[in-house]
Amino acid sequence: MSWSARLLDTRPLRSSHAFRDLWMASTLGSLGQQIAGVAVLAQVWDLTGSPGWTGAIGIATAVPILLFGLLGGTLADAADRRSVLRVTTAGHLLAGAALFAQAWAGNEHVVALLSLLAVQAAFGALGAPARRTIPVRLLPGDQVAAGLALQNVAFQASMLVGPALAGLVLAQWGFSAAYAIQAVAGTASLAAVVRLPPMPPIPLMPPGTRPDAAATEGAEGASRPRLRRPARGGWRVILRRPTLWGAFATDVSATVLAMPIALFPLVNEIRFDGDPRTLGLFLSAVAVGGITAGMFSGAVTRWRRGGAVQLTAASVWGLALAGFGLASPVWLALGCLAVAGAADTISVVTRGALVQLETPDAYRGRVSSVEHVVGVAGPELGNFRGGLLASFTSAPFALVSGGLMAAFGVAAVAATNRPLRTYRTPAPELPELPELPELNVRSERTS
Repeated sequence: MSWSARLLDTRPLRSSHAFRDLWMASTLGSLGQQIAGVAVLAQVWDLTGSPGWTGAIGIATAVPILLFGLLGGTLADAADRRSVLRVTTAGHLLAGAALFAQAWAGNEHVVALLSLLAVQAAFGALGAPARRTIPVRLLPGDQVAAGLALQNVAFQASMLVGPALAGLVLAQWGFSAAYAIQAVAGTASLAAVVRLPPMPPIPLMPPGTRPDAAATEGAEGASRPRLRRPARGGWRVILRRPTLWGAFATDVSATVLAMPIALFPLVNEIRFDGDPRTLGLFLSAVAVGGITAGMFSGAVTRWRRGGAVQLTAASVWGLALAGFGLASPVWLALGCLAVAGAADTISVVTRGALVQLETPDAYRGRVSSVEHVVGVAGPELGNFRGGLLASFTSAPFALVSGGLMAAFGVAAVAATNRPLRTYRTPAPELPELPELPELNVRSERTS
């Protein structure tokens, strides 16, 4: 494989104009979201001076996601996904405009601020499943993983740039300017969503029915075959497909058992004298690792052994965090976090592609909603587990034991789930060649 093929695979940006527009708008939207997130944190602290209230930001965000995430999956499977995305993106934008208005008016009530944040999170959760299913409808099967890698790189870049930019904006112009940036970015995202092609749900066909039979009226005296309604919920599909439940079990093992973010302040205090610059470097190291892996993700997204890639990356994530728990020099600690960030990006991209390609379109919204909830709740539970364990033992013990347990959990999934271990993404579809007319030419032998 050439070096150019190992770099970030940009084929989706060339093959689909709609995906390119959506990717650019989503990148701006993610950057605006990061800036607004820092602004909310700073405004809550400014209003209350209480770490309890800053902790309540997590509740105001997580509860709507858990409540509305699964509902968003049902909407994505029952209605045109473009329509769902239009409505939820517009609602998210209006909530962002309300955040700007309360800052401009000098709001002094923290409950009002958190309520608006919860409304915005609810619209985001309702639209997230539909948004997750967009790349697989816009891109060829062999480019889905590359599209997800591009989205992940954009997200990691926004995590790296957004907080630093937010600090500059808040210092110069205050809270309202930060929320205004989010509103402008949200407007760009809505414009891209409006231009998407229609994406009506594709119903399941009765067994033995040709895919094109439902689209035609049939011959004389024949009636259109009835479409079979999909079963309730996405959990049934997940549990019946080893590749799907194995991918989710791998992610849960990695995040619930080894999420390190909650332990960063304590590790920084006991090993690096509580230097706030070091604490910031911890978060930056994870993002730098993720961006680096994304920029060289071409080799990963072109490799068809997606299940093996996810299992390997999740194991490396756990072992790297165990190494972070043992690292004393700051350079080694940052190196372990960078490796963990790179492994996390590879695992997320390969899991996302596998889930979208292995799920029938009629179920994609609901299965994607499960993926969204697992992706949000898993890290939060992992942070809670790590903080609780560290309060009874120590931060290094919580990190090392969590990382090793995560690697062991992933190994158990690999040992018991052969379909995931041997999973291969679909081969690129070759265009059908037109039939050539039969030539009436005598052979040389008979001439």
